Amino acid sequence: VTSSISRRNMLWKAGAVASLTFVPSFSALADDVAESSSGSAKIAKVVVAGSTGQTGSRIYSKLLSDSAYTTTGGVRNVGKASKALGNAANLKHLDVVEDSLDSLVATLKGADGLVIACGMNPGKNLLRMSAAAHEVDNVGTCKLIDAAKQAGIKKVVLVSSILTNGRDWGQEDSPGFKITNAFGGALDEKLAAEKYLRSSGLDYTIVRPGGLQAKAPTGALSINAEDTLNSGEISRDLVADVCIASLNDPSVTNKVLEIIEDEGTPPKVFNGLKM
Repeated sequence: VTSSISRRNMLWKAGAVASLTFVPSFSALADDVAESSSGSAKIAKVVVAGSTGQTGSRIYSKLLSDSAYTTTGGVRNVGKASKALGNAANLKHLDVVEDSLDSLVATLKGADGLVIACGMNPGKNLLRMSAAAHEVDNVGTCKLIDAAKQAGIKKVVLVSSILTNGRDWGQEDSPGFKITNAFGGALDEKLAAEKYLRSSGLDYTIVRPGGLQAKAPTGALSINAEDTLNSGEISRDLVADVCIASLNDPSVTNKVLEIIEDEGTPPKVFNGLKM
């Protein structure tokens, strides 16, 4: 069954997410996230870094269509992105590799939430994947985290990948780790950025999806504890919904969510760079 998730009001019971399969409720819940028991201010002004990517564009579009949010799409080329995404007034230049720290701070100023959906594109970096992964998934993302601190961002949601920490829990020789990390050491570079965010002092949620699919979701959303999944796939639409819900859900603050779809069959071998 597929339906539209009520993202603002979708609360994850993530205090004990180990091996949890969560079937989304598609009716609006009564309690608004803004009135959560934490009493924290609602995140309402959000920058999406990587808004032209296949996952980032979904996050950006969903936020833009929700009147509860003021959304800015961070893109490398505003002119090109405006043709693909429209709403040029909502786009700002943001390049984690080329922009200075001060420039990134200026782009983020005034926002209180940041979703980082940047990642090295293997198809565009066939001859320099290792360098590109290091520049984008590691150094550039860390620089953006520094900018978020200086700009006063209150919550960061980082889109990462399952198996980033595979070496530490015996998955270095698993098919998924080998296949994905062969593309420029992408998992190792993403892990470095994850660790940097976790030590930054910022409130964060790290979302680690399985293999990304362009199709609409067909299975239940399965949310799992960190370092538990080595296979599985998920619709990019569901990833976007989880990222948006994480902005204002206090139960997932400073947590790692590993997510796939439960199709009722054994998960497929993971390839995180499948486009």
